[in-house]
Amino acid sequence: MTDTLKLTGRDLFWPPADELTEAAERIRASLGDWPPVHVNWRICLTAPDDANGGDLIVIADAQQHGEQIARWLTQGAGVIEAAAGRAVLHLGGVRYQLEGHLAEDWIPALAAFLDCGFDPHDALTLALAWRDGDETKSDDAWPCDMSRFPRVAGLPDAPAQPFAACPDALGLYAVLPTAEWVERVAGFGVKTLQLRRKTAEPEELKREIARSVAAGREHGAQVFINDHWQAAIDAGAYGVHLGQEDVHTADLHALSKAGVRLGLSTHGYYEMLTAWHFRPSYIALGAVFPTTTKVMPTAPQGVTRLARYVKLLEGVVPLVAIGGISADVLPLVLATGVKSAAVVRAITEAADPATAASSLKSAFLQEKV
Repeated sequence: MTDTLKLTGRDLFWPPADELTEAAERIRASLGDWPPVHVNWRICLTAPDDANGGDLIVIADAQQHGEQIARWLTQGAGVIEAAAGRAVLHLGGVRYQLEGHLAEDWIPALAAFLDCGFDPHDALTLALAWRDGDETKSDDAWPCDMSRFPRVAGLPDAPAQPFAACPDALGLYAVLPTAEWVERVAGFGVKTLQLRRKTAEPEELKREIARSVAAGREHGAQVFINDHWQAAIDAGAYGVHLGQEDVHTADLHALSKAGVRLGLSTHGYYEMLTAWHFRPSYIALGAVFPTTTKVMPTAPQGVTRLARYVKLLEGVVPLVAIGGISADVLPLVLATGVKSAAVVRAITEAADPATAASSLKSAFLQEKV
C-alpha cells in the first residue's frame, strides 16, 4: 500500500519538515486502522524554545545537553538519544535503552507508530524494527519478523540455559487467590493454574504453596506460583509467574537451575523484548481488557494489538492472554491465534464455578475445530 494517510491538524515535527511528514503519512497508510490517539506527540529535531509534555526531542549526544535534558524532562518532554545502532528514550523518569538498526526513515516511522496510539517506548521499539521501503512491499507492512527487532540493553544477564519448556498451548489458565481454589479448580479438570496469593504470613504462605503444588500433582495440572519464587523452588512447584520489575530482584539463575518454568508479564513491545531476553517458558500479554483484579500500569491493549503480538511471537515462545477476559469475550481473544487465556473472576465469581470452567474449556476446543 503506497497511498498516503493525511495526518491533518497536527504538528508532527519541529521544525516543520515536509519530506518527513510525507514519509510519515506514507508509512502510516500501510499500518491499518487504529483508534484516534489521545496524545499528539511532536518529534523535535531541534530543541523548541518551550518544551512540553507532548514533545520528543531527538539528540545525538546526551553529554552535550546535560543541563538542557534535565530541564526538558522537568517540563514533561521526552528525550531520544539516537546514534548508530542505538536509541535511548528518557521519559517519565524511566530510561528505555534499545540496540538495533536505525533506518533512514526511522523518525517518520516513529511518528507513524505514535499515531497508531502506541506509547513512545513501544513506538520507538517498532521504529527500530522498521526498514526503509517496507510500506511498498506489502499491503500490511506491520513489523512481525522477530529477527528485525532491537535488543533491550542494560538488563541483568539471563541464565545460561533457557527456562524449562512448558506446552505451547497452555489452554485455559485459571488464576486463583487461595490453595482451596486451586484444589477446587484442579478438580474441575483445568490443567493450568496459578496461585496468586498477595498477602499471607510466611508460614501460611508456605502451606498455601505446598497445598497448591500437591493439588497440581494429584490432578496432573501445571501449577504456577505468582511472585513467591523462593518458596516455589522450596515446594518443587512446576512454575513461577513474575512481573517486569521482578526480573531485577528475583534469582532467575536459581529458578532456572531448579528446573522451574518461568512466565513473565508484559504490556507492550518493549516489555516483550525485555521478557524475551530472559528466555522464559511463556510470555503473558495484557491487559487485554480493563480489569479490577489489580492496578495496571498501562491502558488495556485490546484484541487488535493482541493479534499483532501473537503474529510476532507465535512459534517463538508460548503466549498467554490475560486481563479482563470473560466467557463473553474469550472467542474474540482466541480468534487472534493465542492458545492460552488467563481468567480470574470468570471462575471465582461465577454462580457455578464448575459449569463456568467447563464452558470456558469448551471455547478452546471449539477454536481447534
